Amino acid sequence: MARSRTVKVRRVYEAPAQTDGTRVLVDRIWPRGMTKDKAHLDEWCKQVAPSTELRKWYSHDPERFAEFSRRYRTELKDPEHAGALAHLRDLVKDRPLTLLTATKQPEISEAEVLAEVLRS
Repeated sequence: MARSRTVKVRRVYEAPAQTDGTRVLVDRIWPRGMTKDKAHLDEWCKQVAPSTELRKWYSHDPERFAEFSRRYRTELKDPEHAGALAHLRDLVKDRPLTLLTATKQPEISEAEVLAEVLRS
């Protein structure tokens, strides 16, 4: 029987929790005003982030989230993204995984799309 994968999404600006497990920043751009020490990261996996073109098109417009999610899932199949996604799949096998993002609305971010993909 397969173990359920624990994948959480949090803002990188929030204090870490004991239940976070492996903490991975999944934004392409480093968070404004954040130092590496304050971020408490295990990794920065910017290769899994949406392309600059897709990120700029989306601009975190809630009305575009469904289309962003569809386009981003397509991007995740290209070789660079697929390799990074496979790495995240390996990380979540052994312990909880927390995907970190700087966005003010993590529930409509690439981190949420990634979490859904990793949970399936």
